[in-house]
This record gives sequence, C-alpha cells and structure tokens, in this order.
Amino acid sequence: METLIKGLVLVAILMGAAAYMTFLERVVMARLQLRYGPNRVGPLGLLQPIADGIKLLTKESFQPINVDTFIFWLAPSISLFTALFAFVLIPFGEQITLFGHTIDLKIADINSGIVFLLAFSSLAVYGVVLAGWSSNNRYSLLGGLRGTAQMISYEIPMGISLLTVVLAAGTLRLSDIVEAQREHWFIWTNPIGFLIYFITAFAETNRAPFDLPEAEQELTAGYHTEYGGMKFAMFFLAEYVNILAVSSIAVTLFLGGWLGPWDIPILWFVLKVAFFVFVFMWVRATLPRFRYDQLMSFSWKFLLPLATLNFLVTSYFILVRQ
Repeated sequence: METLIKGLVLVAILMGAAAYMTFLERVVMARLQLRYGPNRVGPLGLLQPIADGIKLLTKESFQPINVDTFIFWLAPSISLFTALFAFVLIPFGEQITLFGHTIDLKIADINSGIVFLLAFSSLAVYGVVLAGWSSNNRYSLLGGLRGTAQMISYEIPMGISLLTVVLAAGTLRLSDIVEAQREHWFIWTNPIGFLIYFITAFAETNRAPFDLPEAEQELTAGYHTEYGGMKFAMFFLAEYVNILAVSSIAVTLFLGGWLGPWDIPILWFVLKVAFFVFVFMWVRATLPRFRYDQLMSFSWKFLLPLATLNFLVTSYFILVRQ
C-alpha cells in the first residue's frame, strides 16, 4: 500500500513539474533571446501551464483517415509510461520520518538497477516509431525512422559511459552507487564519461540540437505531426518527464545523488536536477540544429570510439589501483 501511495504521489509531482517546465523553458528562452515570455495569464504568467492544459483537454480529438487506430492511441501512452517508469528505480534519499512513520525515499531498489533502467528506457523508441508508422503520413514515418536510428545509435555510447560508473562503484544498485560517492563524486574522477552521458542524453530525449525526428523545416513536426489535443499533450509531457529522468540519472550516477553538505537529501537532489534542466533549456536557446548526417557521424565516428577508449582506460586504472 505504501509503495502504491508513493507511486501516485510521484506521478502527480512529475506531471505538475513537467507542466511548469514548459512555462520555465519559455521564460528562460525569452530572457536569453531578449524578448518577452508568457506574462499575461495569472500573476507573472504563472497560470499559463493551466491554461495550456485546459486548451489541450478541450480541443477536438481528430485523426487522419486510414490510420491504425489502436497503435495511433497506444504510441503516446508508451512514450509517457516509459518516461515515468524511470523514477521507480531512482533513489531520492535514504529515509525520512513523517508523523512517526519511517518512509524510504525510493520505490524500488533492486540489485541490477542500472541494467533494468537502461533496458526499460530503451522501450521509449517504440512510442516514436509506432507514432510515425501509424499516422499514415510520410513526414511522420520519416520522423519515426529518424528517431529510431538516433536513439539506438546514441544508446550505445551512453551504455558504455554508464559502465565506467559501475566499474568505479563495484555495484549495479543505484543507492549503493550514491553511497560510493561520499568521498568524491564520479564527475571528478570520470569527467569524460559524464560528458558522453550528458551529450547522449540530449539525443535520447530528442532535444535541440538533436531534435531531428521533429525538425519543423523538414518534417513539419515529425512523428507527432498528426497528433493533437490530449494525445499530443502526452508526447509533450513525455519529453519533459524524460528530461527530468535523464537529469536525475546524471545526478544519481555522477553528482552524488542526494548527498550534500547538510543532511537535507531531497533538497540537494532537486537543486542538482534543476541545474541540469536549466542547461537543457540553455542549450536549446543557444545551439543550432545539426544536419542528420552530422548527427549520425558524431555518434558512430566520435562518441562511440571515445566512450570505448574511456572504458578501457578506466578499467586499467581500477585494475592497477586494486
């Protein structure tokens, strides 16, 4: 029962956070580009996400003719569910006492946490490719194929970079990896692994400058061109929940998770994640989009060899130290 309550509370927090991340991103981009952001709906524009949500919920639900209706509806559900599932495995702290009841700040803490996390997160590609295929639209299909190739290509260097963390910590359990960083965070001992992970995280979330699956100039909107109303909102929410997920994984594996100078675990975790979320928005407002051939070459010709070399060097130094 406790696990169910924690899961429902976490989903509610993530949905609210994702909604207000859309507002925050528009404000941050407006400031970086010297223009006004949303400032009309509510004080300082703070009610804008609520207005957007009402608009999407009340829009007419439409779909093209000759689509596979079941797959067309299933695709956004897959994207949102896989994004939310990552937080089942991420630890936010050790324990807190609330009204005399001790609560673990994690839902599931399994031995093979990283393996399970990577295996399940790779299923997100099905939401993209099925949305493109079921839409009966050439632009959507091309966007889905682009997304599939991109996500598979960048998952390989991402996985190799995370293996260096496993070697350094000597465990696959996420909470144990955090504990292994009490002396020093892994970002200081493995900066190349962190950099590789952070770059691949942009590609895995289809964020600029890696947002080729939904390039407006070429594909209108890519794999979700034919989606509107609540179905489009699910893709939209999935993107921002994915940003929170990859940021939380980066914090857990490279920045000591909930560890900080004072024993306020959730506060430190949230502050670290908030910094990464801001960097995602900063990069989107700053860097231009790659060409697709540059995107794929960067993964296979640069990131993959660099990740492999970093893994071999890390393995050597760990072996020498032991």
